[in-house]
Amino acid sequence: MSARPSNRAPDEMRTVTLERGVARYAEGSCLVKFGETHVLVTASVEERAPGWLRGSGKGWVTAEYSMLPRATHERTRREVTSGKPSGRTQEIQRLIGRSLRSVVDLRGLAERQITVDCDVIQADGGTRTASITGAWVALNDCLNWMMTRQMISVNPLRQNLAAVSCGIVGGVPVLDLDYAEDSTAQTDANFVITGTGGIVEVQGTAEGAPFSEDELFGMMQLAKKGVAELVALQKQAVA
Repeated sequence: MSARPSNRAPDEMRTVTLERGVARYAEGSCLVKFGETHVLVTASVEERAPGWLRGSGKGWVTAEYSMLPRATHERTRREVTSGKPSGRTQEIQRLIGRSLRSVVDLRGLAERQITVDCDVIQADGGTRTASITGAWVALNDCLNWMMTRQMISVNPLRQNLAAVSCGIVGGVPVLDLDYAEDSTAQTDANFVITGTGGIVEVQGTAEGAPFSEDELFGMMQLAKKGVAELVALQKQAVA
């Protein structure tokens, strides 16, 4: 394999930063950067759960995802002008929502809903994995905000959660693909993993020839390494 476009080692993440408290009015917020992929994440609490949870004593965590018109090389139309989100947008926001719910005790929210909004400011590959990683920080801050106001007695987040992409590029498993690699990878995969190593979701697609079980295992090992680094950054950010 020739050098990666970014000159990183196969197991090397892009530079990742997590900046909290960037949205003045949101109960929780985080500006997450995976290299040149930048996502603004906010978490907002509502004093009501979805109607279908009424009387259950449980709350809900949901997510919305969007990409600003000039987040990419060419302007894309705002999805509001077409009247509905694209299939890709719906798939990503559902992924973010169910990933977050996997580490939240929903009964600890009582009958309230937290909406996590992920707005991509600049895209260079891995927007969904950056969104999930930053969403955990924004959600944690939102829950702590609720605790300081006696809305909840304990933080219902059970553990950390982060996500990272991996792929097969030039026949070699690599970690945290940027767009240059993502657009040419033979295999593209996303891994959502908890702070204790539990697997929440794996999305993997062969863009050319099918990938082998050994290649899947290689990507999984890279993903666990990357998520461990991301979780360490999360803990440092919220300390």
